[in-house]
Amino acid sequence: MYAIVDIETTGGKYNEEGITEIAIHKYDGHQVVDSFISLVNPEREIQPFVVNLTGINNNMLRNAPKFYEVAKRIIEITSDCVVVAHNSSFDYRILSTEFRRLSFDYQRQTLCTVELSKKLIPDLESYKLGKLCRTLGIPVTDRHRANGDAIATVKLFKILLDKDVQKTIITNTIKQGSINKLEPRLATIIESLPTSTGVYYIHKSDGEIIYIGKSKNIKKRVNQHFTKTNTKSKKIQLQVATVTYEKTGSELFALLKESEEIKQNRPIFNSALKRSVFTQALFSFKDDEGYINLKIDKADGRKKAITTFVNRQSAKSFLFNVVEKYMLCQKLIGSYNVKKNCFNYTIKACNGACIQKESSEIYNKRVQQLIAYNNFENKSFVIIDKGREIDERSAFLIENGIFKGLGFFNLNYQINTIEVLQTIITPMENNKDILHIIKSYLRKNKRLKIVKLSNKYNN
Repeated sequence: MYAIVDIETTGGKYNEEGITEIAIHKYDGHQVVDSFISLVNPEREIQPFVVNLTGINNNMLRNAPKFYEVAKRIIEITSDCVVVAHNSSFDYRILSTEFRRLSFDYQRQTLCTVELSKKLIPDLESYKLGKLCRTLGIPVTDRHRANGDAIATVKLFKILLDKDVQKTIITNTIKQGSINKLEPRLATIIESLPTSTGVYYIHKSDGEIIYIGKSKNIKKRVNQHFTKTNTKSKKIQLQVATVTYEKTGSELFALLKESEEIKQNRPIFNSALKRSVFTQALFSFKDDEGYINLKIDKADGRKKAITTFVNRQSAKSFLFNVVEKYMLCQKLIGSYNVKKNCFNYTIKACNGACIQKESSEIYNKRVQQLIAYNNFENKSFVIIDKGREIDERSAFLIENGIFKGLGFFNLNYQINTIEVLQTIITPMENNKDILHIIKSYLRKNKRLKIVKLSNKYNN
């Protein structure tokens, strides 16, 4: 649990400042579950430059509560939380100073979104909150007021959690003690999980991830881990201390994160996905008459495949479906082994490429359409899918046939420039497993929105 804080002060000498406004949003990693926002009477004058910056003046604070009157609420809302702030050393110092004046030892674990941003989004010109929000497309209202800046920091922190593919933030938080506050019973862990699509992470008590999975219903899937009686499930049940998760909205987002993060984190109970499971591939070749033939064979990294499949049956099903769509010849796709015409020719569903009645030039054009549709080579586009919220979408960037990464964006935010794409996209490795997942998902989900990127982008 995180307490995302922003504080406005009077300014003045170091450790003599007073709080004029405070906003705290309790954030569970997915949504804000509690909030506290208040002006505070600092019992001292506000520096003129601060009045100009924030718009808060002495008259506004005359009837505001003093710090000791809000101190209990601050302790309650930040209890068992990591304090998160943009430049947390400042906000945490101010809070600690105010509590020391009340003879109270206020101690919390902290995270700084400035430092996290520098690590997870390197090479930006500025990491000031306003400029960072503009770069990332985060809408900000009431800049330099506590609640406006706190809400912006919540949205920034949400992006940083998405970009933290190695789960450093979560695992360190668990390791440093927050896990001890959880009820250890499996039923309690399950109860805290959502029924949403996403990726889940099963942790040991030291924060180590021992299993990563994806599901359209996280709660249902984890419940299966905790109720099955096979050897792996029993070992997971013995070692699990907590389960964290990321909602993705999009199943494709979950599939890609699962594949990438299993390879990066190598959890001990994910042996199946540490290696490629896409064993079959579709290849093409020209026969002696110049016709393009299609062939299913074992996937081989040395040979250029059109697309890949989990097993031979799924590959055959794919060919069966495209025969009608592209009016292909059964003989030339290897599904009808005859010396003369294929069966479809007899029922007028084939134009006769099998007996050279249809020219290779005309037939090959349709085969090339199939190949082009299933091959990303030299293509640049963005796949748009569901987001985690109603007003959000997920984006998957393919540049010149190479998968670059994924991210989320608000529906009010245009993603038609490379600069915008670079800010919202979390880079991911381009490999044959990732490409298979994307191609397979596109085959099954025909209504996905595809935004082609212009030549200007490619140049």
